[in-house]
Amino acid sequence: SQFLLPYLDSFHRQYPAIRIQIVSGRSHKILSLLQSGKVDIAFASTPQEAASLETHPCFATHQIFVASADYNCDFDHVYSLKEISQFPLILLDRKASSRLYLEKFFLHNGLHLDPEIELGARSLLVDLAGIGFGVAGVTAEFVRRELESGELRQLQTDFEIPARSVDMCTLRDVPMTAAAQRFCDFVKHS
Repeated sequence: SQFLLPYLDSFHRQYPAIRIQIVSGRSHKILSLLQSGKVDIAFASTPQEAASLETHPCFATHQIFVASADYNCDFDHVYSLKEISQFPLILLDRKASSRLYLEKFFLHNGLHLDPEIELGARSLLVDLAGIGFGVAGVTAEFVRRELESGELRQLQTDFEIPARSVDMCTLRDVPMTAAAQRFCDFVKHS
């Protein structure tokens, strides 16, 4: 949503008569709304099944591990995948595409993630990490404020989880409304 705000603001100023309805949710939910024709445009993590979609990359997201500034760990140490997996982990629940992506990365490297706490809300993840409940696996772009304020600190790692793309998605063979097409063009060319 932070990514979209400047586009929405400029678009609304330029086209005040066009009514925009915004629905937020997890990637899989938003993509199913797109597939069923309930929304014209979806912004979602790179979908696995993209054959029926037209996608335009918008920005990348990065998975990192964070803890409260006074958490009982060594922030100067460079942690391995195995060491990270042994912390009391706080992760989003398995409906979240970022959680599945994280799990897949660890499994690919022979490790199983067994989180201490699984949550449905990203903000709770940050809150619980902030009060010392464990190490949270989060999207770096969504915790910039907490990292800058020092509320959370990033753990250094000897591995990097490949970035994911958040794409603007539309249905490939379904004509869009003039307003939706205009917004797509606006995002692509701004």
